[in-house]
Amino acid sequence: MASRPPAGPRLLGGSISILSNRLARRFLTPLGSVFAFATREAFTKVTDLEARVHGPDAEHYWSLAAMAAWERRAGLLEQPGAAPRDPTRSSGSRTLLLLHRALRWSQLCLHRVATGALGGPEAGVQCSDAYRAALGPHHPWLVRQTARLAFLAFPGRRRLLELACPGATEAEARAALLRAAGTLEDVYNRTQSLLAERGLLQLA
Repeated sequence: MASRPPAGPRLLGGSISILSNRLARRFLTPLGSVFAFATREAFTKVTDLEARVHGPDAEHYWSLAAMAAWERRAGLLEQPGAAPRDPTRSSGSRTLLLLHRALRWSQLCLHRVATGALGGPEAGVQCSDAYRAALGPHHPWLVRQTARLAFLAFPGRRRLLELACPGATEAEARAALLRAAGTLEDVYNRTQSLLAERGLLQLA
């Protein structure tokens, strides 16, 4: 039986699962269909990772390092850039990478909604730019076109702030979204470094 590492980042079943669930439910879910595709994708992948953490192979999913090492030894990692024939059987490493990218888009959107000036570029334009930076390069043409149409239906910045933080003043809502974006950015940066160190950024 593999031993659990005494130290190191517990990214599986730990910070990523907790933060993505908490922040997505707190700020993205109230926005309804506007962010539905992002929240669905994040929740699905978090559920998949948590099932691994608590499943029959849990001893190998204690940390990102343990997961990557075991999946590499067991031949479970996909070839770089090659999607699995059955998406439900993706490796944990690939699932984490896809969640990582979805959270990056969420982080960029929250930050831009929080910091954008009223009268400046609309939130939909800014979130569309964030999509092109974080997710667009990894999505097929049809998905990109669907996302483009979705961003055209985005409400204005003031309405997004009201939906994300009901009952709060504009200043309070901006501050809350900015804190959430900062937390997600910290998780993103640490995870990006760990994925890069283990050669996992090209799995999808």
